[in-house]
Amino acid sequence: MLRKTLLLALCMSAVPSFLPAAQNQKTHHYTVIKDVKIFDGKSEHLLKDKELLIEDNKIVKIASHIDTNASVKIIDGKGKTLIPGLIDAHTHLMILDDVDKAVYFDEPSYTGALAVEGAKRTLMRGFTTVRDAGGPVMGLKRAIDEGIVPGPRIFPSNAFISQTGGHGDFDLSMTYLSKHFTGIPDKATLYGWVYIADGVPEVQKAAREVLRSGASQIKVMGSGSVTGAHDPIEVAEYTYDELKAIVDEAKKWGTYVMIHAYSDEGVRTAIKAGVQSIEHGLMMKPETFKLMKEKGVWFSTQYALFSKNLDDFPQMKGTPAGAKFLEVKKYAKRAYELASKYKVKMSWGTDAFGSLQLQAAESEEFLARAKYFSAVEILRQATSYNAQMLALSGKRSPYRDGKLGVIAKGAYADLLIVDGDPTKDITLLAHPEKSLKLIMKDGIVYKNTLPN
Repeated sequence: MLRKTLLLALCMSAVPSFLPAAQNQKTHHYTVIKDVKIFDGKSEHLLKDKELLIEDNKIVKIASHIDTNASVKIIDGKGKTLIPGLIDAHTHLMILDDVDKAVYFDEPSYTGALAVEGAKRTLMRGFTTVRDAGGPVMGLKRAIDEGIVPGPRIFPSNAFISQTGGHGDFDLSMTYLSKHFTGIPDKATLYGWVYIADGVPEVQKAAREVLRSGASQIKVMGSGSVTGAHDPIEVAEYTYDELKAIVDEAKKWGTYVMIHAYSDEGVRTAIKAGVQSIEHGLMMKPETFKLMKEKGVWFSTQYALFSKNLDDFPQMKGTPAGAKFLEVKKYAKRAYELASKYKVKMSWGTDAFGSLQLQAAESEEFLARAKYFSAVEILRQATSYNAQMLALSGKRSPYRDGKLGVIAKGAYADLLIVDGDPTKDITLLAHPEKSLKLIMKDGIVYKNTLPN
């Protein structure tokens, strides 16, 4: 009996390590990607003469040669470039209309239908992960994670937290009775878009509500906005004490706060309160960039949006939003130059929201950044750098079983094959419909136009 047991053990040890043992009940699926040059998300140079072995949804081996058998799916990259799936660190998958229409007028079922289509198109542009910066996205996330509809991984912020009259106060009426006087929440609160909260006790409760809803991080409105109905662009929103209370609640749950803030005062208050990610921030002064660098705070801003002119947004001409857009645009170039000078932590995000046609411009961000960063640096921002920032959510991260933003053992099989070398020509990624020959997310192929 002992001899038979030893013989069986020896036979099993001879089975290639990537093949499932006969006694395993679960059936594993294996894919090998060969003949590719690899940008691993970090390195300056492409890895060559390497093959990838994927087991189910993760990379388990990178080697010069991987043995295969008939049960292993082979993807021949034909000498093209393999890169990690892209990450958009600031998008809004639920806002596919004017914000006030999406929140107050569109039927929720219509909003959901648009969001499903928008998520699919986002994935087909090569974005396998996004940080959703506010909106009732949990239902969409669940449908994607369960494989019901295609779309990217979602790090949800869920409802915004905003003060009265802040960027999240979406009601267009200039005279209305707020819930503080009537006790009746408005549609924006009922449908999970925003919590209007003022004072430390209220913002504490709002933060706890957001965390209870499953958010991976908290999104706060901390200054005036371009599109807001009531908040001038230069206004700083929330006091230090209010922001500190929100940050403290996030820390208890092991996660962090991201804040919408354009004004210098709004950003400085946020950094002092412990906020880890500044969204927009284009009106910051040099001293604030220096403070951001010292504190290791992430700068999550947009380049493509403010490389455009008001003529590109005819709906804003002659409106307060148009005037505020032009005001911010005056500061944009200086902010981009200061970000490079102080070498702050730079994420990659687009603030994509609006119609499906407007969101289609998401990939233009690669072109706009090329004026300030090398192609490799931009690729790092959209992959491994963004993954570092998303890791701030700790155990609140929905995806902790594998690594994001890199091609490495133990990383999720979120992969793109590019026709050309984006480490030399970043413009390739601005045209994903042509340049992306393979899109894989979680080990599943969603696009493959490689020659057989």
